[in-house]
Amino acid sequence: MTEMQKIYLAIPLLPLAAAAVVGLFGRFLPRAAAHVLTIAGVAASFVLSVLVLRDAIAGHTFNGAVYTWLTSGHTTFEVGFLIDSLSAMMMVVVTFVSLMVHIYTIGYMADDPGYSRFFSYISLFTFSMLMLVMSNNFMQLFFGWEAVGLVSYLLIGFWYTRPTAIYANLKAFLVNRVGDFGFLLGIGMVLYYMGSLDYAAVFSVAPQFANATVELIPGQPWQLMTVTCLLLFVGAMGKSAQVPLHVWLPDSMEGPTPISALIHAATMVTAGIFMVARMSPLYELSTTALSTVMVIGAITALFMGFLGIIQNDIKRVVAYSTLSQLGYMTVALGASAYSVAIFHLMTHAFFKALLFLGAGSVIMGMHHDQDIRNMGGLSKYMPITWITSLVGSLALIGTPFLSGFYSKDSIIEAAKLAHIPGSGFAYFAVLAGVFVTAFYSFRMYFLVFHGEERFGKDHHEHAGDHDDEEVSADHQHGLAPGQKPHESPWVVTVPLIALAIPSALIGYLAIEPMLFGAFFKGVIFINPEAHPAMHELAEDFHGAPAMGVHALTSLPFLLAAAGVGLSWFFYLKRPDIPEAIKQRFSLIYSILENKYGFDRFNDKFFAGGSRWIGNKLWQIGDVQLIDGTLVDGTARVVLRISGVIRQLQSGLIYHYAFAMIIGAFVLLTWFMKV
Repeated sequence: MTEMQKIYLAIPLLPLAAAAVVGLFGRFLPRAAAHVLTIAGVAASFVLSVLVLRDAIAGHTFNGAVYTWLTSGHTTFEVGFLIDSLSAMMMVVVTFVSLMVHIYTIGYMADDPGYSRFFSYISLFTFSMLMLVMSNNFMQLFFGWEAVGLVSYLLIGFWYTRPTAIYANLKAFLVNRVGDFGFLLGIGMVLYYMGSLDYAAVFSVAPQFANATVELIPGQPWQLMTVTCLLLFVGAMGKSAQVPLHVWLPDSMEGPTPISALIHAATMVTAGIFMVARMSPLYELSTTALSTVMVIGAITALFMGFLGIIQNDIKRVVAYSTLSQLGYMTVALGASAYSVAIFHLMTHAFFKALLFLGAGSVIMGMHHDQDIRNMGGLSKYMPITWITSLVGSLALIGTPFLSGFYSKDSIIEAAKLAHIPGSGFAYFAVLAGVFVTAFYSFRMYFLVFHGEERFGKDHHEHAGDHDDEEVSADHQHGLAPGQKPHESPWVVTVPLIALAIPSALIGYLAIEPMLFGAFFKGVIFINPEAHPAMHELAEDFHGAPAMGVHALTSLPFLLAAAGVGLSWFFYLKRPDIPEAIKQRFSLIYSILENKYGFDRFNDKFFAGGSRWIGNKLWQIGDVQLIDGTLVDGTARVVLRISGVIRQLQSGLIYHYAFAMIIGAFVLLTWFMKV
């Protein structure tokens, strides 16, 4: 085993070892040992991941098995690593964001009795995500896929004594099982038709199946690659929260804030985006699949953004922002701009982790009150949180020269240049989403950090609001009258500053090599004749500075500026206007408040339907068939037979003598006849 192969092994195993030690022996170790061991493991993984990224950029890649887990017939199931520029970049992003979350957790969870358990979980989560992004085959991909789902279940329900947390983690687990069922079917199609689970082997034979068909319904042929890619994408819809499998993500805010950053930034929710980009040689063979991906992404990007406008829980505003941005990434995948999707995944990881951790810092300063209507004027009390949150918000809305601008504008241009069905709608959705994102992001920013101070007061006027039931993800206390907010400790503010730096700079530095250079050469495959969006995008690119300057007069920038300006006017100058609009358009507000009815439909149709079917199976199968026929029915038959036989048991001896004579006569007659 070479030195680099030892490093590849160490990167996922160090967080796993730390998680195992802290999880098994945390109760016997000093409290500080939990964060020291897990932070050391993740920090070492981050440093090694940076070395691996530098090595991959230099052209040194690796694709091989670590060991064989199972051999069945001609199929071998292996644990192996594929180290190239895509996986190495993901490793750096995952370990860096995870490291920041680990450090932040020291301050955020300082008083929690489950301190060691929490560190064990987030370290195990890091291991699971690393195994997913480093895999070189579908079996290991599925292992990492399920592992992050399992650990997210544990983290969302971390405060397991709270019914809302248990409901949220069950919801996340069940919705993801729906997506994973499709994902598993897609992997089965790959194995059955292409004879392997190894990426390289599958990608090499995939073009041979470009025109192959499969009859799911007799007499109805479907293109094999379309069916396979759509089934794989169903898995991505669950993990990356695309409509209609998005319903679990906002409720996952029931977990502590650090895991909100971990799940919604660089890790779990981006697994689906990473998977589709990795499978680009398959998706390029099906325009139908790409078109479906693009349309679903566009619906998610626009309509989930609308829901962010009416949220009053600071974490839920950021959560719906995540849903919207995942829609943007999915649109880029559908436009065959896989590198743009991964680029936005990377920039989004930094500024979204920053926004979540900033929200957590505000929650700490407000003594665990999450309602943005109870805040205001926090900028002078929490200056570091204020300025870093401003950087994150500006990056999110695509402010020129910040990281989010380069990736987000590239997605908008890619959707404009795509020539597949649905691209027109997708372009409209991502363009309209710019205004919506700017409006709800700065609505939150202005209500939290500027305007009048609304904290330390009695807020009974909000008690009857429906959405106030949702303001429950962290312990709710709030500031007492006369109390003032306070800046968070350094273990919270240092990660904020560390994340603000790439949120501002990484897009400017990375756009040229990642989108138009050789960074993803040989890793992401695009058919330029069928899907020319990236080729046309490259022709219009004249460098990061020129792109930033040109954007100052572009439509997306004007829409973003309009969103910020309108938000400022509504929530700082004329706060009566939003309330008047709410009253005037109460029907629309009600639709948004009910999240388009997805939760209600799922509760009534799927959950209610399952309960109805279960009740009928119990009534018919258990009560009538098993109890009524097999158990009670058998008893009734025995009772009736015994009732007939009992008539013969008269107790008179001459009856028995007569029966014996008749019986003997019948037997003698029978044998003599024979």
